[in-house]
Amino acid sequence: MDEGEVISNFQTKDAFADAYTGSGSQFQVDKVHIRLHQRSRRKCSLTITGLAEDLDLKRICKALKKNFKCNGAVVKDDEYGEVIMLQGDHRQKVVQFLTDQEIVDKELIIVHGYS
Repeated sequence: MDEGEVISNFQTKDAFADAYTGSGSQFQVDKVHIRLHQRSRRKCSLTITGLAEDLDLKRICKALKKNFKCNGAVVKDDEYGEVIMLQGDHRQKVVQFLTDQEIVDKELIIVHGYS
């Protein structure tokens, strides 16, 4: 094998290249990620990241809180920008809400967390 040949299996590839676009430390997320975080044995919180910057996140958060009867807030994160945080496990309800209100297409929503 010559020095100029490169084995195709060992080429470097960014595993997250399809999830992020942009350059530098600011990433534009193409998809909306809904993540469930376990806080304690019984308590959990839900985060929604990747919503478009031109949307009014405070207004969306207020509607989510009213519909799901839970507490929530819009939090500024260094990596993801503004993030909606809700108390409780409302993953499927959030997906239904975002698609019914035509905020995001269902194909662009990725739900993370345990089943």
